[in-house]
Amino acid sequence: MAKEILFGAVPAVLIFMMFLGINIGPFLLFGAVLAGILFFFSRQTGMGGFKTRSKAGKHAVVKTDVQFSDIGGQERAKRELKEALDFLIHKDSLEKYGIRPIKGVLLTGPPGTGKTLMAKAAANYTNSAFVAASGSQFVEMYVGVGAQRVRDLFREVKQLAERNGQDSGIIFIDEIDVIGGKRDGQQQREYDQTLNQLLTEMDGITTSDNPRILLIAATNRKDMLDSALLRPGRFDRHISVDLPDKKARIQILKIHTANKPLASDVNVERIAQETFGFSGAQLESVANEAAIYAMREGAEKITGQHFELAVDKVMMGEKSDREASDEEKRRVALHELGHAIVSERVRPGSVSQVTLSPRGQALGYVRQNPMEDRYLYTKEALEKQIMVCLGGAVAEEIYFGGRSTGSKNDFEQALSMAQEIVQSGMSELGIVHLQYIDKTQVHEEVNRILEDLVERTRKLLQAHDEVFAGSLRILWDQEVLSGDSFRDMLKKIQPVEELAV
Repeated sequence: MAKEILFGAVPAVLIFMMFLGINIGPFLLFGAVLAGILFFFSRQTGMGGFKTRSKAGKHAVVKTDVQFSDIGGQERAKRELKEALDFLIHKDSLEKYGIRPIKGVLLTGPPGTGKTLMAKAAANYTNSAFVAASGSQFVEMYVGVGAQRVRDLFREVKQLAERNGQDSGIIFIDEIDVIGGKRDGQQQREYDQTLNQLLTEMDGITTSDNPRILLIAATNRKDMLDSALLRPGRFDRHISVDLPDKKARIQILKIHTANKPLASDVNVERIAQETFGFSGAQLESVANEAAIYAMREGAEKITGQHFELAVDKVMMGEKSDREASDEEKRRVALHELGHAIVSERVRPGSVSQVTLSPRGQALGYVRQNPMEDRYLYTKEALEKQIMVCLGGAVAEEIYFGGRSTGSKNDFEQALSMAQEIVQSGMSELGIVHLQYIDKTQVHEEVNRILEDLVERTRKLLQAHDEVFAGSLRILWDQEVLSGDSFRDMLKKIQPVEELAV
């Protein structure tokens, strides 16, 4: 009501002043400047720039439903985190052994591996007040705003714990590399003030605090963090949350398929084997996409075929509507068959299916089935994988007389693995350091390795004309060739002893 009276009174006064012959120009100018200043400050307050309370308060979570049992795999990471959390629960043990409290836990690892889930499970495990924020929320162009938000964040969790009658509080900062990056020492940046305030708040955490505070942060770029943040007394415990191994992938898939109607042909262990390198988030997406495919078809249960389509979608992207010419389709089919034949010969049982239909950026692809998770590679293993990469281009050379741009990514992978052979001291150059050896020598050695493997790959593929012809007919008609059907064709041709790798 007051606003309406003000908006009506001001014009009336100005008109009355004009009637009296008073120059109202200065008053109008003053009013415009005042209105602009008020508008500017109101905008900043709306953005959280000058509020005494930070955005962090909007992210307070009284209780989370996530349990550690809901997180598949990561047994080592969960065990280390639980130990740090036990210090919040068993305060007497700290005093008995003279242990100072763990102030911070840093979770590092690739995106989608469950770092945020572990932080939420931690709050539930300890019955702590839980406040979450992202590193980007502390970044402002105005000096001091980020530091104020850090102070507000710590005050927020303490107030929340006191209101709920809880003895401890957990602060979770995701993407901490945004505010915790290395300081260059050249100039005082807003980021530096925010980081300094965070360090000060962490130094203020003591055993006698009530409620006791634990800071959990997550990043996938630990190498970018400032050393002052990483030292003992700040982030005391660094926990690596890695991509899940096969056993963990099975656990994750079982968790995400527990509420789904699965057909009898769904083999969770096989799906886990085919998804090497997938994160927990990707595995959840596979289970979800498989259910969506089943719903589209109106099927009562989710079948193994739905999971195969889901794995392809998560790995390669959605199917494309691009129409290729017959010649291009034939080239793509032979290219993929080249990969598949070499893969099956050097690693029997490794091909899950060969597909001609475009998906994502690929016009066709071979889905391989790693027989086991591998983290160390011998020279022989790397050479076999290089031959698989070269198989597509060599097949094009055999049947079309030349290569195409479709081999670019294959060559990049082959070059990378050939360089790995050289850098690991497994080439004819012996043990080398790239800084102390002529780049021409490295290039010549990599080129020699690749040329040798190209010839071995060519000899291997030239003995499989019958498989190329039979597989091409199936791909042309059905666009998909299963790994079992493909292996049946290969059984009819016994590889020459001298071609075996």
